[in-house]
Amino acid sequence: MNISAFQMFISYKSVNSRDWDVIVAGGGTAGAVAGIAAARSGARVLVVEAQGSLGGTGTNAWVTPLMRNVSAGENLNRGLTEEIKARLRERGDGARDAGGNDNWFNPEGLKFVLDDLLTDAGGEVLFHTQVVRPLMEGGKITALVVHNKGGLQALRAGCFIDATGDADVALLAGVPCHAGDEEGVHQAMSLRFTLAGVDTARLAGFLRENGQGQESPDFLHFWMVWDRNSSLEPLFRQAVEDGTLLERDGDYFQAFSVPGRPGELSFNCPRLRADLNDGADPWVLSAAQLDGRRAIERLTRFCRAFLPGCEHAFIGVVAPMVGVRETRRIVGEYTLTVEDILDCAKFPDSICKNHYPVDIHSVKGGAKLLHERDGTAPYFAKDAYHEIPFRCLVPQGVSNLLVPGRAASSTFEAQSSIRVQQNCHSMGEAAGIAATWAAREHGGEVRAVDVDALRAELRQRGGSV
Repeated sequence: MNISAFQMFISYKSVNSRDWDVIVAGGGTAGAVAGIAAARSGARVLVVEAQGSLGGTGTNAWVTPLMRNVSAGENLNRGLTEEIKARLRERGDGARDAGGNDNWFNPEGLKFVLDDLLTDAGGEVLFHTQVVRPLMEGGKITALVVHNKGGLQALRAGCFIDATGDADVALLAGVPCHAGDEEGVHQAMSLRFTLAGVDTARLAGFLRENGQGQESPDFLHFWMVWDRNSSLEPLFRQAVEDGTLLERDGDYFQAFSVPGRPGELSFNCPRLRADLNDGADPWVLSAAQLDGRRAIERLTRFCRAFLPGCEHAFIGVVAPMVGVRETRRIVGEYTLTVEDILDCAKFPDSICKNHYPVDIHSVKGGAKLLHERDGTAPYFAKDAYHEIPFRCLVPQGVSNLLVPGRAASSTFEAQSSIRVQQNCHSMGEAAGIAATWAAREHGGEVRAVDVDALRAELRQRGGSV
């Protein structure tokens, strides 16, 4: 069936009788916040989500805690981000450690917080629904075709937000996109999991004795990466030699405590097989789930055998969603570069500040594995930051679409810095407000939004722009 016939089929069979001001494709890290911000701006908003809960990376991929994004000791992501953290703490699902780090959270609790924030603002959500394609008239999206238990449906709105993380809507709308580095290779993926039944006090004592100081059993953080001087490396080497682990299991190993889940650790690993790095390929994603679960069994055996306090630990959660750091990136009205980051570039249409480092999890042997923490560029000053312009969210070639989050317009290197969850929140909040104004005041035209007014509104809502 060609596209024209497909559009006629959709129009005839299943155009939804309702319409919205804003439809958000993807209710993940950026999309959930975009939906909340749009609803609070007075939009009739629908969030379309493939999973059964909002939050994406932070919930269904179990990426916890949030990575710190600070300048001169102050959080750079405020607004809705701070409200989400406060609600998590009220529930006992968030915490602030003695060093002032307020980024610890329980992914299961975050699901409930996002539900409440969206529905209390009057937003709607359609779970278990896959985006199929946008319907176009010239350079404008008229409807979004989705598929769920009700079959194919066309959902209409004035303005759309592509928060799929993979630029799915933008790509199908004809927006030019990049993917991967200069060779098309993506950052490494992970499948996160938890171990429950851990004696965290014993484990904290062992880690302190072995060179990894811990604040308390409630705020554990420990790690191992080959050739990075981790005190745990001899244990990993022994485990590889006796067949408990594979060599690649030591490429990246990291674990954290989880507020509200005593005796449980969240692991930012296993890193998946090097050839499984394209998170926009369904066959790769399927193979990644299998590879990840096999690696989780190896790491569980290792923890039980080598880490005191983990002898009776058991797998608590395996994330239902693969942890994908980077796939497609749109070509927008502006493309953020690593030079912008290192030079602390400022922009008149800034909607987000960032001081998270360039953090490339490379699958290439001998290449960069972790971010650098110091250097001579302006960005390495303690009070430094760069800005992300609104134009990075505005895709070329489509008039009524915004793309916040990890698919925003940036180079491969720059994306590794701006992709973290709190930046996605800030981009999503800006996109939600701007899409509402575009839909209600400008016929969906996102380029007609007054960016000075948008920045003022973000500041009014507690943002740091």
